Amino acid sequence: METIDLVKTIETVLDDNKAQQITLLDVQGRTSVCDYMIVVTGTSGRHLKALSDYVVEKLAEANIRPLGVEGDTGSDWVLLDLGDILVHLMTQKARDYYQLEKLWSVPAASVVQQPA
Repeated sequence: METIDLVKTIETVLDDNKAQQITLLDVQGRTSVCDYMIVVTGTSGRHLKALSDYVVEKLAEANIRPLGVEGDTGSDWVLLDLGDILVHLMTQKARDYYQLEKLWSVPAASVVQQPA
């Protein structure tokens, strides 16, 4: 499955399961960690865990397994590492605090050469 198709599938699963404020960040060329980040808000730690489980179950149907899952029931932030895609599932409190969209909207710093 192509990366952008995988992104669309993930967004659909999240939307179908009441995720809020689904935001896609294209970070290609800004980091070598991934190409896309999907940031969503859940209503509670339990909701975040359920959203994570729904995404993992849907991707398993296409024989895609996450490289890692961090966070669990009761967490304010659950991270799904899908290789080229990172899914950040956050409570509103955590999302307001970390402001990932703002962090990744800052233009890449240019390197200034020092005179020899």
